[in-house]
Amino acid sequence: MATVILLRHARSTANGSGVLAGRTPKVALDDTGVQQAAKLVERLADVPVAAIVASPLLRCKQTVAPLASARGLRVVTDARLSEVDYGEWTGRKLSVLGKEPLWRVVQQHPSAAVFPGGEGLANVQARAVAAIRAQDARVTQEHGAHAVWIAVSHGDVIKSVLADALGQHLDAFQRIVVDPASVSVVRYTDTRPFVLRTNDNGGDLASVVPPKPKKNARKSGSDAVVGGSTGK
Repeated sequence: MATVILLRHARSTANGSGVLAGRTPKVALDDTGVQQAAKLVERLADVPVAAIVASPLLRCKQTVAPLASARGLRVVTDARLSEVDYGEWTGRKLSVLGKEPLWRVVQQHPSAAVFPGGEGLANVQARAVAAIRAQDARVTQEHGAHAVWIAVSHGDVIKSVLADALGQHLDAFQRIVVDPASVSVVRYTDTRPFVLRTNDNGGDLASVVPPKPKKNARKSGSDAVVGGSTGK
């Protein structure tokens, strides 16, 4: 299977405002976010990106626009990668939401959390993982098992995908940190995912590109290295 770079959108005008933006339309990148998006072009210079899939929300499309333009790639949107539908919580201050009884459930038992008028976090994980696996299969079929592609999404959505890839219960996903413009990398195989990076905020990403298979090499892409990876 292919390798997916899970990219959280760059810093938006809502980040740091103390308000839960959710699916509020037209939330754009702030000045810092625009700079972060531009830097992705150089950061991914040595990564042969085969495809880009994004949440339909503006901040995700803006994050990947410079890279897509530089590579001549079309950005495919997938609604299953959209932000959590926080329902009645959308647009409210986090300081106020922190006093709601549901807040403790979200923190300690998120698999049971269902936002009033919105969706449950268990459903978010189900749709997001289904999207990543479906898009990964498509990219693999179109570009080969050694292709690398990008999925641009949101913090809680990416955290839920990483929890699944790590074999963790959704109730542990709050232990995962995913910053704006950070990348996390997962390589799916026939038997298990391998998590190569989490919340990576800088540095060379060339090492996540799979090596070309050697002629007559034993097929072992699903096997973990006993004793640990020896690097490249």
